[in-house]
Amino acid sequence: MQGTVDGFSYGLITPVAAFLMACLGGALGLRCTTRSLRHHDTFKAGWLALGATSIGTGIWTMHFIAMMGFSVEQAPIEYDRPITFASLGVAVLMVGIGIFIVGYRGATALTLVTGGTITGLGVATMHYLGMAGMRLQGRIEYDTLTVALSVVIAVVAATAALWAAVSVHGFLASLGASLVMGGAVSGMHYTAMAAVSVHLHGTEARTGTGDSATSLLLPMLIGPAVFLILAAVVVMFDPLLVMGDPDWQRPARIPHRPGVPVPRHVPSYGEPANWSARPAGRPAGRAARRSVARGGHRSQDW
Repeated sequence: MQGTVDGFSYGLITPVAAFLMACLGGALGLRCTTRSLRHHDTFKAGWLALGATSIGTGIWTMHFIAMMGFSVEQAPIEYDRPITFASLGVAVLMVGIGIFIVGYRGATALTLVTGGTITGLGVATMHYLGMAGMRLQGRIEYDTLTVALSVVIAVVAATAALWAAVSVHGFLASLGASLVMGGAVSGMHYTAMAAVSVHLHGTEARTGTGDSATSLLLPMLIGPAVFLILAAVVVMFDPLLVMGDPDWQRPARIPHRPGVPVPRHVPSYGEPANWSARPAGRPAGRAARRSVARGGHRSQDW
């Protein structure tokens, strides 16, 4: 018997809430990765780990909030807790591998493809492992082409997210990137859910609602949601992490010490390289004025 599948049992509440959680996790991950670029010691690994955990937790939370709206009319749904939490571990681990590859190797084509592929496959694995934790009186079947499309979307979205993590700076730019990431992750989820069909055991219809699934998922979502809130508090109380540091690319000023020659100034682009290239009307230096005063002879007084 074929089951009647409904992915929007609560209307737009679950898709919108899931999208917002994916955006929150993406935004926190982007800002933490940006902060890691300022460090080359142990703090760098800490910021990258926090960013990876934020993104992975946001994606996992998004998935199971969306699953609260998934129901099969003829059968109640339950979830296996160990498998469900194992999917969270897979999401954090695989996203972490991609974040660390790009964070330490830079946003080259090779690192982006490698890290994006690993991260995207991790996101897809998280999704289908979470689906494997579903328990109902029936068998879940998948359309192969739609599953393949969802994996491609996950890899492309993960690659774009890793590029944004190391290339996008500033609050508004990161906000826009996080919205794109949230939309991509949500699109991957609902594309994968479009591949689902349920074949029920037996021919007797059972009364099934989403209440049992919701009562199981809500307690499991509390911990990850609290973590995202705490991570957001860390970001909110770090002005450099929120607004970006305008001087993060400027070289540090070297203090002058008596008896040590000042390093030679290397002219930047557009700056005159010698005094002969000085713009017209600029007053001459002290040595040039003394040379003119002495009849054109060069002064030996420096």
